[in-house]
Amino acid sequence: MFACRRRGFLPRSLHHVRLAHIVRVSKEDVRWPGWEVVIGLEVHAQIKSRAKLFSVSRTSGLLEEPNKHVSPFDAAFPGTLPKLNPKCVDLTLRAATALNADVQLRSSFDRKHYFYADLPMGYQITQHYAPIATGGYVRLHRGGVNVRVKQIQIEQDTGKSTFDPRRRVSSIDLNRAGTGLMEIVSEPDMRSPEEAAEYIRLLQAILRSVGSSDGNMEQGSLRCDVNVSVNRPGDAPGTRCEIKNLNGIKSMQVAITASEVFRQISLVENGELVRQETRGFDEAKAETFSLRSKEDAPDYRYMPDPNLPPLLLDETYINQIRSKMPELPDTTSLRLHSQGLTQRDTEVLMTVDAGREVGFDGELGQGAVAYFDALSRGRDPKVVVNWITHELLGQLAARNQSFNENSISVEQMGDLIDLVQNGIVTGTAGKTLLRHMLSNPSSVLSSVQAKDLGLLALQSSESSELENWCKESIAAMPSESEAARKGNKNVVNKLVGRVMKLSRGRVDAGTVRQALEVLLKI
Repeated sequence: MFACRRRGFLPRSLHHVRLAHIVRVSKEDVRWPGWEVVIGLEVHAQIKSRAKLFSVSRTSGLLEEPNKHVSPFDAAFPGTLPKLNPKCVDLTLRAATALNADVQLRSSFDRKHYFYADLPMGYQITQHYAPIATGGYVRLHRGGVNVRVKQIQIEQDTGKSTFDPRRRVSSIDLNRAGTGLMEIVSEPDMRSPEEAAEYIRLLQAILRSVGSSDGNMEQGSLRCDVNVSVNRPGDAPGTRCEIKNLNGIKSMQVAITASEVFRQISLVENGELVRQETRGFDEAKAETFSLRSKEDAPDYRYMPDPNLPPLLLDETYINQIRSKMPELPDTTSLRLHSQGLTQRDTEVLMTVDAGREVGFDGELGQGAVAYFDALSRGRDPKVVVNWITHELLGQLAARNQSFNENSISVEQMGDLIDLVQNGIVTGTAGKTLLRHMLSNPSSVLSSVQAKDLGLLALQSSESSELENWCKESIAAMPSESEAARKGNKNVVNKLVGRVMKLSRGRVDAGTVRQALEVLLKI
């Protein structure tokens, strides 16, 4: 499985199975009875590298000043030449390996010509004829469908144009121009908007898990173009239309479900032709609209880029990339389930983990899963996950902080859990300590001292404070105390509750009940 073949890592027999044509028998969808929807996706994911693809300029954040990170090459100054950033290649190979793709030992760069104001060179450098990886798949959890990946290619992003309707002026920001992208092209294997949404979510999780991209659709670092066609069951797929630059999963589903599918069905039923075209999506109207006729390869006048030699990889280099691969989401999920975690707890940890910081050059910060793994060594995993998901995450949310801002180390959290589990402090006192530790990062011991919890935080049936609280509660609730003496043990819970309130939860409820039973002689 791990031996590197010339065209990939999987045994030859699996390549044949994966690349063979798959005929899917679709179930009828009540939203469009008598019709079948065929969907393919082209996903553009920004590569998480500090520098751009072919220049030394820094990649830019979402809110940075316009045109701050632009080199002469990015702005297409005459005489400037591209120089490939090897880190972008490394991170693309991580993604290709995670997607079970066949890494090509020889790939090359082409020029794709079109003329937009935000593309200063008049062409985009991409990989059309010889991409860096082909094949691969993403396995959907619902129905066990494999969505095949046709190819993965490296290309440069364009700039960004904005239009001010008041001044009727368009502005160009070249901060994004030349930023490295991975274009991941799927085969048309999806048959519903829900399958397309799951594909995007799984792809996001995979790219984030290997550090290739942060995959944030809201910030534009992951965008998708959706190819949609309709046909009668058993007929060949119809003419496809492409919906461009969808930057949200919900927007993608609405564009397919509420607009494009019904538009195409209406055209066919009325005897009209569906034109192959590129369309945009108006979120306010929930409608797609025509942008231009769909260009084919000859329209872009692809040609090999004369300034970039072929990209040649060797098997040793590819094996080094594979040896450093982190655990993938499906493997993580199975491992957590095997430790006794519920589906909900697993999903919470992995959802939080997906939001971990991915540093430039793909370095991953510690996520919730790694935090859990470290804490659960020698401890009950169920106890640990409860402390993380219910207490730590809850208190971080109350502070409007993400898990990336968690200031409590694994060692400190472990000490706190051990204090509670060993019966040294109560669970309520432990929660109080946790709040204090988040506000004042320190060791557990110093937190106890800083809060002056002292013996009040310690469980002790011999504590004089506990006896005083019990006597005070008995005196304050004479009817309940008398009922308890006559054998009504349920009423003892009210007395326990009062003691817990007096102690502000610093003593154990079981210890309180025992002390009350001694004093009431029951």
